[in-house]
Amino acid sequence: MRRISRITVAGAATASLALVLAACGSTSTSGSSGEKGNMGLAIAYDVGGKGDQSFNDAAYAGLEQAKKEFGYDTADIEPNEGETDADKTQRLVSLAKQGHNPVIGVGYAYAPAVKEAAEKYPDTTFGIVDDSTISAKNVADLVFSEEQASYLAGVAAAKSTKSNVVGFVGGVDIPLIHKFQAGFAQGVKDTDPKVQVLSQYLTQTAEEGGFSSPDKGKTAAEGQIEKKADVVYAAAGLSGQGVIEAAAANKVWAIGVDSDQYQQEALAKYKDSILTSAMKDVAKAVYNLAKSVEDGKPETGIVRGDLKTGEVGLSNSNPKFADDAEVQEAIKTAKEKIISGEIKVKSS
Repeated sequence: MRRISRITVAGAATASLALVLAACGSTSTSGSSGEKGNMGLAIAYDVGGKGDQSFNDAAYAGLEQAKKEFGYDTADIEPNEGETDADKTQRLVSLAKQGHNPVIGVGYAYAPAVKEAAEKYPDTTFGIVDDSTISAKNVADLVFSEEQASYLAGVAAAKSTKSNVVGFVGGVDIPLIHKFQAGFAQGVKDTDPKVQVLSQYLTQTAEEGGFSSPDKGKTAAEGQIEKKADVVYAAAGLSGQGVIEAAAANKVWAIGVDSDQYQQEALAKYKDSILTSAMKDVAKAVYNLAKSVEDGKPETGIVRGDLKTGEVGLSNSNPKFADDAEVQEAIKTAKEKIISGEIKVKSS
């Protein structure tokens, strides 16, 4: 894509953007103000916002990489409690109107908003993370095979448990999180049928705090630990921090999600209790969409990350996990069988 010369300004356009975004969610902008059409990537966070050490922070890492490489402006917007689809739509429309491209909604809850905003701004590329329901010429559905990484987490859990009881804590009882639970349970059972899997969802809807309540995650994990679970896997966004805290307090293993939670600064005091993390490379997906726009060949349609592409997998940051030859061999074998198609991982 031809680059447009950039002029630093502090005028009405910037002030207007600040006012509009303040009305529909707190915002952070980086870089100098550019001409309309050269504002670069913008992301709007899911429930929990930046600082969740998981899903949203991974998206922010992709934004930071794009900003550094392409040198353009960026914006990242926090959600508001109790906001409506109309609020989300206004947020995305405001970003597109100011010249940001691409504009990404982080999380399936942005589906109605992305669809509407994309119709209003057909020359802007929109992205949505974790939704595959939008069919539009200017929308990229950035999705992942979370069940595959979760299967490997199940293998790790089955190989690491001493009590033959492991737990799964899902943030919200929805199809997306069912993928994590199904893959994990299958991985456990395929590895050792004797291991019991305890599963619990924190809430029925995101509005009830299933992805944003560490206290709920902690309580759920403590309940599973009382039932002898000594490995607990959380797919619960910010709520997963409570699961990790409970695991550390009770000297059992936690398995993180989305980001490499062993490496997260906010979780440093618990890291020795984080066995591994089932990761999906949201950062790479966000960056790749920005790069495709920069290159003048915007990604559209379903863009999937899986074990074969290397965009889902397990972290090896914890030395105790990385150096366990038996566990690593079991994970390697399972990964190869999933990629070859010998193992079909369930998603529900």
